Parts: sequence; structure tokens; C-alpha cells
Amino acid sequence: MKKNRRVTPEGMRDLLFEDCLARRKAESLLADLFMRRGFSEVMTPGMEYIDAFGTDIADDAALPAESMYKLTDQKGRLLVMRPDNTIPIARLTATRLKDAPLPVRLFYAQDVYRFNPGMTGRSDQEFQAGVELIGAAGERADMEMIALSAQALKDCGTENFRIEIGHAGVFSDLIHSLDADSDTREEIHALIESKSYAALGDLLDSLPDTEAARAVRRLPRLFGGEETLEEARTLCQGQEAQQALEHLSRLYRSLSALGLSEQVTIDLGLVHRREYYTGVIFRGYIAGSGDTVVSGGRYDTLLERFGRPLPAVGFGINVDAITRVMRGEGKIVPPSPPEILVYAQEGHEIEALRKLDELTGEGRLCEFGVLATLEDSLNYAARRHISQVFSVGETLEIYERVNKS
Repeated sequence: MKKNRRVTPEGMRDLLFEDCLARRKAESLLADLFMRRGFSEVMTPGMEYIDAFGTDIADDAALPAESMYKLTDQKGRLLVMRPDNTIPIARLTATRLKDAPLPVRLFYAQDVYRFNPGMTGRSDQEFQAGVELIGAAGERADMEMIALSAQALKDCGTENFRIEIGHAGVFSDLIHSLDADSDTREEIHALIESKSYAALGDLLDSLPDTEAARAVRRLPRLFGGEETLEEARTLCQGQEAQQALEHLSRLYRSLSALGLSEQVTIDLGLVHRREYYTGVIFRGYIAGSGDTVVSGGRYDTLLERFGRPLPAVGFGINVDAITRVMRGEGKIVPPSPPEILVYAQEGHEIEALRKLDELTGEGRLCEFGVLATLEDSLNYAARRHISQVFSVGETLEIYERVNKS
């Protein structure tokens, strides 16, 4: 096992310097926005019982077991590293916050851990920030969430973005109208999500040629503005689908009135691997990143699994993707070296530390010299581009511009 001492686990990575600055900046911007909008921060454990994500939850809310990092506690109970943020917050709200007035507004900033097999370059550890609005049904809550996700991207300096909106009710209506077994329906779901149109067509060719099959075949290509909804109304005749399309129409018009007509598009082929979504679904993308940056939607049945039926809607932001773009666009200033190195002459360490406190109290960026000699300290300061060395002893000696020596 010694061969692994010098490397990180597959799917994980170290963050250095500007990476850390970028993440802290994005996290700070998002937390500030969420708090100004009335959301309170919560943190959930990095480990949860697997029951919360799979075995004790109905199939329509379960996460794939193969996607989770697993371990056991001292009693042999199966745990997972947190693979999702919404489910733990649903658990927390249904238990710890059961007496809180509704709606409950929560936000988070924490990692999730998921296997991404076969996806080269994708990290299994992803830092997310997001919000959950729990106990609020209806279009107002949906509109707020999508508009807030757009504002979050703007606040992070990513003006060139797009948000795609869909509705779980459209796909749900069509898939349950198909003459197909559950395994075939799940395969269709996966093919639409991955936009594997050729494979989807081959699979649908093996099914009876019904209106529902023809609509499913067309669904991934229903993308655009309100004209998309007009075509969809002729293809999707079920009541659930018609209601979902009407909901999307009103939502699209409201978002356009907010000035988001250029950023928001309708995508009726938008289906989500998180099976707990029940209503509007949305995703966000930014220029310079191939990742999905925003992922969210309505999940009105999830809290029922924890004994407290409440409507809810929310979204998560891939902060790592945003910070990579921020760095690529030069929006993160590298950390500056200290202005002053405080060196203690022999026997004057206490005075030097007091001088350090005095200077940092004035807002100066300082470092305490830990090398044994003044010569070594001056050479170190030159390599670090520290402009002054304060040598503290019986008198204070200041060495200027040592970085140029």
C-alpha cells in the first residue's frame, strides 16, 4: 500500500492557493446572497446512514447504490459519504425543524461524494452551495428559485449563462403511457438524460408505434422558446402533461418579464437522475465550463418519506465549476506575499512577536521569521519577494527591498 502514499484517491484532488481563494470567494458571494434573501445556513454530516438514500426510501426517491461511497460504523451499520445535499436537508427539516414556521428557507455549502465511473476528468468530490425552500407550493416559489439561481450566477461574475427549464410531469405522463416494462422505461429515462438519441430511437423502434412512443421520440428535440410548448401540446395529450406545459408557459413568461428571456430556454427533454423531482426541473450552464453548474427542481413527495409531507423546491450550484471559470478568466488575484518579515535577534523573540502583533493590528501583512540567522532570513525574504525585514533586538533595524538584492 506504500505506493499510494504520495497520491490522492482516484476522483479526488488537492486544492492549492488560487483554487482555495476562488472557492472561498464564490462561497462567500453565494452565502451573502442567500442570507440577504432570507435563507439560514445548515450543515449536515459528511456521513449518513445509507437508509436515507436508498433501502428504506421508495424506489422513486432512491439513489443508485453503485454511485455512493460506503463504509460501516462500529456496530456494522452501513454508512455513505454524503452523495446528495437535498435528501439530508429533507431529513433534517422533517425531524429537527418539525416545529419551525413554514416555509423553511435553508442554504448550505458543503461537499458531496459520488462515483463518476468512466467520466475522465470528473471529480468524485464536488463542493456545492444551494438553497431549499420547504413548505411552499406553487408557481411563485418555482419562479423565485429559478430567478435566484440566475442572480447567483450573476453575483459570481458569470454573465454569460443559460438556464434550461422543463417539467417532470411531461416525461412522467408519456413514459407511463408507453407499452413497456419498468426496465425499458428506466432505460429510456437514461437515454434521454444522456441525449443518446440514436440509441433511444433504436429502443423505441422495438415498441408498439403509439402516440406516446412518437412523443417520447420527439421529446429530446423540444427545445427553445414558447413555440416549443405549442408543438408539445399537440404531442402530449395527457392531462398531467397538459397541466405541466401550462405551468411552464406561465413560468417562462414570468421569467421573461424579469429580463431573463435571453438566458432561459425550455427543454422538454430535461429529465433528472434524481427521481424525487416531481414538478419543474431546471439546469444552468456557464460559458467556459462543460459541467452542469446549476441543478434543481421541485420535489413535493420527498419529505413524506421522512414522515412530514411538505412541498419543496430548491437548487444546488457546482461551486468547483464556477471557480474554475473564475480562475480561467483571471478574476482571482494570486495571494500577495507578506509585506514584512519580522526577525528576532537572539533573546528577543518575545519583543519580535509583540512587534508582529502591533504590525498586523495596523493591517499590515506580516510573517514571523523562524530561521536561525538574519542572513538566512534576508535570503528567504528575497525568494518570497517580501519587501522589508524588521530585525528586532536592542534596536529595530529595517532592511528595505530585499527582494531586489
